[in-house]
Amino acid sequence: MTDEAPLRENSSLPGFLGTIDNGIARIEAVILAMGVLLMAVNTVANVVGRFLFGESLHFSEEVNRILIIMITFAGIGYAARHGRHIRMSALYDVFPTQVRRVMMVIISMVTAAVMFFLCWYAVSYITSVYHTGRVLPTLGFPIYLIYLWVPVGLAVTGIQYLMTAIKNIVSKDVYLSTSVLDGYDDEETEI
Repeated sequence: MTDEAPLRENSSLPGFLGTIDNGIARIEAVILAMGVLLMAVNTVANVVGRFLFGESLHFSEEVNRILIIMITFAGIGYAARHGRHIRMSALYDVFPTQVRRVMMVIISMVTAAVMFFLCWYAVSYITSVYHTGRVLPTLGFPIYLIYLWVPVGLAVTGIQYLMTAIKNIVSKDVYLSTSVLDGYDDEETEI
C-alpha cells in the first residue's frame, strides 16, 4: 500500500458502477478543494480585517462551522474511496487471501449498512431540527440546511463501502476500496 495517489484516477468497477464511482470521486474532490480554500480565504480575510481595520467579519465563525461540517462529511467518503479509514488488521493479516477477501466483503457490507442506518437517523434528526425553525444568529441561515451534508456524506460512504464489497466479490484480489489493493510495501522506512 502506498501513500502516493495517482493524479487522475478512474474507477476499476465495470460499467454503470464505474460511472457512478467516477462521478462521486469528482464531486468529492471539488467539494473538498473548494471547502478548504473557502475556509482558508475566510479565515485570512477575518484576520486581515481584525488587525488592519479593527473589525472582524461577524459571520466568519458561522461560515467556518458550515465548511467544517461539509469537509468532514465529504471527507469520510473520500477516505473510504482511498482505503484510508483506520482498521485493526492484526488478526486479518494472518489469514490467506481467500479468507481475507471474504472478511473484506463482510466488513464492507456491515460498514455500508451502518452508514446507511446513520444516514437514515441523520435525516430524522434534520427533520426534527427543521421543525424547530432554528437559524444561525448572524447569517440567518436555517440550521437544518447546514446538517444536510451529514446524510449526504454518510450515504456516499455507504455507497463506497457497498462498491468495495462488490469489487471484492468480482475480483480475485483483496481490495480495501474500489481502487486500493490490500497489502503492504516491502520498503523499510528509516526513523
